[in-house]
Amino acid sequence: MKFSGKSLTSMRRGTVGMVAGGLFAGVAAATIAAPAASAAPDCSGQGVANTVSSVTGSARDYLRAHPGADQVLSAARNQPREEAAANIRNYFTANSQEYYELRGIIAPIGDTQRTCNVSVLPPDLESAYAEFMAG
Repeated sequence: MKFSGKSLTSMRRGTVGMVAGGLFAGVAAATIAAPAASAAPDCSGQGVANTVSSVTGSARDYLRAHPGADQVLSAARNQPREEAAANIRNYFTANSQEYYELRGIIAPIGDTQRTCNVSVLPPDLESAYAEFMAG
């Protein structure tokens, strides 16, 4: 999969569907306003929880406004990993702007993890997140 010269072929197919099934479907329950992109993450327990909640809420809102992306990611939860990976890859290849927008929405999770030296995602979702972000 190509996005402006970047290849997504490095994505491990086994984890792509889990991004859809976990991160976008409900890593956190509450929705809180997204922090400014330039702001340093708040590394307090509440600050990390707020970031995860904000990102999850923003991703949910984005997917509601982009039914094609929502459909492919929701369907991936119930598909074999290979099929889910192929479907996600195909969708975002055809809709690269949505890939970049969604990637931007979920980026604060990685920023928080790196800056605060914490893991906010379970290991399987952490791997899926890293693969998706590697785009």
